[in-house]
Amino acid sequence: MAEDAPASEGSRLIEVTLDENSIGRSNAEVEHERDVAIFDLIEANSFALEGRDDGPYTLNLSLAENRLVFTVGDKERAPIVHVMLSLSPFRRLVKDYFLVCETYYQAVRTAPASRIEAIDMGRRALHDEGSHLLLERLKGKINVDIATARRLFTLLCALHWKG
Repeated sequence: MAEDAPASEGSRLIEVTLDENSIGRSNAEVEHERDVAIFDLIEANSFALEGRDDGPYTLNLSLAENRLVFTVGDKERAPIVHVMLSLSPFRRLVKDYFLVCETYYQAVRTAPASRIEAIDMGRRALHDEGSHLLLERLKGKINVDIATARRLFTLLCALHWKG
C-alpha cells in the first residue's frame, strides 16, 4: 500500500489503548509523549489483519515476557487475535534512537545548522530502520503501510522512554 493511500473504513484502527498492568503509568512528560503517539496513530493509519476484512479494529498493547502483545479487537473491543512480537530485535534500535535524539536536543541549543541537520538525518534513518523492522515482524499477521509502521515505531519508543 502506498504511504499516502487512505485506508478504507474497515482497514484501520479506531482505538489504541495501553495495558496499565504490564506497561504501567509514568511521569506526565512520558504520558504526554505516549498520548501524542497514540493520537497520531489513530488520526492516520492503515491496519488490517492478514486474510480478514472485519475492521475497523481496536488495539490494546501490553508487555509479556519481553514481548509486545498486540491484542486486536473489533469495534466493540472483543478480542479477535493476539500477535506477539519479541522486543529483542528492537532493543539496539530503540537504544540508538534515544541516544541520537538526546544528541539532537543538545545540538539544537548550540550547534550550527549543518550539524543539527546531520544528526536529524541519522535520527530519521534509525526511525526508518525501526519502521521497516516492525513491518517485517508483522508480515503475515498484520498488514500496515510504512506510514503506520512509522507511527507504531514511535509508540514503541514512547513505551520505552523514561523521561
